[in-house]
Amino acid sequence: MNIGDKFPQTLGPDQDGRIISLNDFPGKKFIIYFYPKDATSGCTAEAISLRDNYQTFLNMGYQIIGVNNASEESHKKFAEKQELPFPIIADTDLKLCELAGVWRLKKMCGKEYMGIVRTTFVCDHDGTVTDVVEKVQTKTAADQLFKLLEGRGSINPD
Repeated sequence: MNIGDKFPQTLGPDQDGRIISLNDFPGKKFIIYFYPKDATSGCTAEAISLRDNYQTFLNMGYQIIGVNNASEESHKKFAEKQELPFPIIADTDLKLCELAGVWRLKKMCGKEYMGIVRTTFVCDHDGTVTDVVEKVQTKTAADQLFKLLEGRGSINPD
């Protein structure tokens, strides 16, 4: 997915089994982040960074939505343990991951496999992509987004 592309209105089920739609968040823009695996060190660091700054993002007019291909049950355990206040989409059929272009061939320790490439999309009210972050800094993901949004004039630093 590139700048100007649009996410579908209906994203899929979250950790509580609710079908999440962009229409569920009237007046909000979106930060939709894709991550490789629940409960791993990098993915947990990223989720915590976003969790700890969630209210600031809401105040700025952005709803955060996580996406991963694990089950609702896996996401529920992860979200409860880390006290995540935002929905995590259980994209078990990989439709959203493939649409976003984040389900790709990866290499680790000499092995090739298909997996989610950590990527964050910033979107307007209607789901149109305005920015793509491909080199996510997991421990400082929120700060990375604040700098990006500030640079675009989307937030007032005062």
